[in-house]
Amino acid sequence: MTGIMTAAPIHRAAGRFQLDPAGAVFWPDRRALIVADLHLEKASSIAARGGLLPPYDSRATLDRLALLLRRYAPERVIALGDSFHDEAGRARLPAEEASLLARMEAAHRFLWIEGNHDAGAGLAEHAEAGAVFRHVAGPVAAGQVEFSGHFHPKARIATRAASVARPCFVADAHRVLLPAFGAYAGGLEVTSPPIRALFPRGGQVFLLGRERVYAFPLAHAGKAA
Repeated sequence: MTGIMTAAPIHRAAGRFQLDPAGAVFWPDRRALIVADLHLEKASSIAARGGLLPPYDSRATLDRLALLLRRYAPERVIALGDSFHDEAGRARLPAEEASLLARMEAAHRFLWIEGNHDAGAGLAEHAEAGAVFRHVAGPVAAGQVEFSGHFHPKARIATRAASVARPCFVADAHRVLLPAFGAYAGGLEVTSPPIRALFPRGGQVFLLGRERVYAFPLAHAGKAA
């Protein structure tokens, strides 16, 4: 996070939220930072099954999270599931990374939501002040806004020079789908049926740039700029 980072503000029934180019949401009214799909210790999980990935994903992810904690100084962090790539992920954290996470948890109250990779690692969901937080998107009550992860959304924009795919937020009046925060998380195109089904009336894509967020209609994803 070099230079000046410009977050995109959105306004929903639960208040004002800032979509950060690093892939997190800040909720100023509640002093909360919201992240999804950290997938800590993904590399070691894959290595245990014979795969090959450099074992640096947890450190890279935690370093990025530490920068955001310094930037926003939140009281709380709401992690929307799949924070660890499997149920033993926390126990496999190397000593330095475990210490870094422990210091974060001591300085900021973490609210862990469980995901499909780390079932039992936290709450099934959490609701407060007109917002509901869960791993996989579900029914949204009238007057609520939902924050979820799971799908690792990314969008592709075609320009005259090239086709560029980047992680993104997808949002409408009732849902905000967060990109995966993890270093090795990968992504699913916003044009895919599972994501399109969440936004039957369309929505906005907020593409993560180096230092700002770029907004455009969901219907324009994958089309030439």
